[in-house]
Amino acid sequence: MLDVEAALAVGGARVGLLPEPAAMSIAAACRSELYDVAAIARGSASDATPVIELVRQLRALVAPEVQPHVHPVATSQDIVDTATMLVARRALDAALGDARAVASALASLAVEHRDTLQVGRTLLQHGAVTTFGAVCASRLVAVDDAVAGVARVLRDRCAVQLGGSVGTLAAAGDSGPALVAEVARELRLAIPVVPWHTERGRVAELAAAAGILVGELAAVAQDIVLLSASEVGEVAVAHPGSSSVMGHKRNPASAVLAIACAHRVPGLVATALAGMPQELQRATGRWQAEWGTLTDLLRLVGGTARHTAATLDGLHVDRVRMRAHVDDLVSAGVDSSVGSAALFVDRALQQHADQDLGGSR
Repeated sequence: MLDVEAALAVGGARVGLLPEPAAMSIAAACRSELYDVAAIARGSASDATPVIELVRQLRALVAPEVQPHVHPVATSQDIVDTATMLVARRALDAALGDARAVASALASLAVEHRDTLQVGRTLLQHGAVTTFGAVCASRLVAVDDAVAGVARVLRDRCAVQLGGSVGTLAAAGDSGPALVAEVARELRLAIPVVPWHTERGRVAELAAAAGILVGELAAVAQDIVLLSASEVGEVAVAHPGSSSVMGHKRNPASAVLAIACAHRVPGLVATALAGMPQELQRATGRWQAEWGTLTDLLRLVGGTARHTAATLDGLHVDRVRMRAHVDDLVSAGVDSSVGSAALFVDRALQQHADQDLGGSR
């Protein structure tokens, strides 16, 4: 929120809404260590927004002649919504780093095991023969697509919110659009066509894209849990958890934690979607409900991504055990052909390489 207040002051000075020295003074005072966070929390309860107490403290930190220039033209929701976009970008950038590590690990496994035969399982029963490379390639494409979806939302849909009291930015006069552009440039956020106080599609897209990423990552973790089961034993995690009473166990603890994080996410995504029909120019409850919902969601995305990456780090693949299961299936009369599995691996790896190249530009 302080980053937004600083950008608002700096952007306002650029379009002539306040003197540049005042803007510099305000920006210098937007340092979190100067603020009483407990008082802001109490203000959130009494005012239904943290911004009123935050602005009060900000005004107290600048000279009397600068105080009238604090928080120019904005309303409380402008500050919270724009801050939400910043927090989401920071949190999801970190989660995307771990998700890309998952994708890289899957790509390496797909290359190494392109032709490693494995039993394919449907409804947890032996089905037909596939390759472990093809299994990893399928998960790779899903994770890559989900990463691309989150990256698109961060790039195109995380936008500044700046509309003033009812979305007209009246206090800025004809400088409103220019001010929005300057604040967006300062914060490196997208410029919306119009203010979006009660149009919550951006938040819903953010939540949905995050939920899809979590689902794809958790599917990887779930596969590792199943394939590392004692009765299957086709993979083993490099860093297992232990048991308090069964010393022989090698629990896939990171995968378990990834699944636990992911289990909570669909309800949070649903809450974000349920909050979309907001009243007129300011919502009474549904907007406020987004704050904790998104906070939890972002934490869980990060947790899922980190734990899934840890699950794949150093994963041991038992080719002998895989082959033995295949031999059992073939001896029961099932054809060992894997069709176009190798070609699908190659296609997945090509898309992954193209996405990596596109992300580096």
